[in-house]
Amino acid sequence: MTEAYIVDAVRTPVGRRGGALAGMHSADLGAHAIRALVDRTGVDPGAVDDVIFGCCDTIGSQAGDLARTAWLVAGLPDHVPGVTVDRQCGSSQQAVHFAAQGVLSGTADLIVAGGVQNMSAIPISAAMLVGQQYGFSTPFAESPGWLKRYGDQEVSQFRSAEMIAEHWNISRADMEAYAYESHQRAIAAIDGGRFAAEIAPVDGFDTDEGPRRDTSLEKMAGLQPVAGGERITAAVASQISDASAAVLIASPRAVEEHGLTPRARIHHISVRGADPVWMLTGPIPATRHALERTGMTIDDFDLFEVNEAFASVVLAWAKETGADLARTNVNGGGIALGHPIGATGARLMTTMLHELERRGGRFALQTMCEGGGQANVTIIERL
Repeated sequence: MTEAYIVDAVRTPVGRRGGALAGMHSADLGAHAIRALVDRTGVDPGAVDDVIFGCCDTIGSQAGDLARTAWLVAGLPDHVPGVTVDRQCGSSQQAVHFAAQGVLSGTADLIVAGGVQNMSAIPISAAMLVGQQYGFSTPFAESPGWLKRYGDQEVSQFRSAEMIAEHWNISRADMEAYAYESHQRAIAAIDGGRFAAEIAPVDGFDTDEGPRRDTSLEKMAGLQPVAGGERITAAVASQISDASAAVLIASPRAVEEHGLTPRARIHHISVRGADPVWMLTGPIPATRHALERTGMTIDDFDLFEVNEAFASVVLAWAKETGADLARTNVNGGGIALGHPIGATGARLMTTMLHELERRGGRFALQTMCEGGGQANVTIIERL
């Protein structure tokens, strides 16, 4: 069987809501990462078989098959197609999976995978809000089949995060301590220049805007809980953000023909589902499934990237899997760096690849919770 290699991965800085990237058209934001990837690798863009990009809330500047539009906006050949993927928060991680599957199947040799989201311009759940004018209050509520199976109970990420905290006995103080550490790790990474190699600056903007240098446990403790719960506050949740990221996936044949140097091998890809009402627990069974399929143990990994949708998600995952939090999100996560939903999967992959190389490690695992109670798992091996 052939291999699927990661040749390179690059991202924009992550802009906070209303920040440096807020006014950038989503197609131009996506194009920036794509163009940087092509320039860095020196690959012939005409040889690319497909562009697979993740994006959610595909209305307005994100409508009309954004993957295709971003490629064209980047000034690249119009014979190269593009397709946009929506697996909610895992959209661009799934884009990497689809790219790897295309290469592993032998039907493609070079694929640009990634994602983009401008949450400042198109607010989270904007597509659902637009649907209300057509008589759909939520994606589920008017479905007799859904109501028969799950009833009319609230389905929301905030409720899920609160349920997880209660079920796994994770206190508000536990989550705030974790969130504070996320900010400190991100600040240390920025100050240490660890992100410099993975970021393609946008008009001079080259630094992630999310980390809060003035945050403290005292400030976090003073925030009010959200959505009627008791433990979840804005401080322990990911930030609304704007960004894009792109990854070049190649076959051994493409590597040889185009003189490319692969940096990592895709060792494993899978995705699993869990209870959609609990929504955010998917990384737990997905990680177990990946370990079973590969025969690996949780101790075989040098790094983990587990998306910080909420602190309770990562802490529950660590409790269930036995993963070492000292090796998890070592440069901070979504709580500090932000969660531009359609781009986050590829952003995590980009950061994970660079950090794995920096540490001289071998294996790293990425997973993230996704709407519908799903979770992708990607395992990469540094070459």
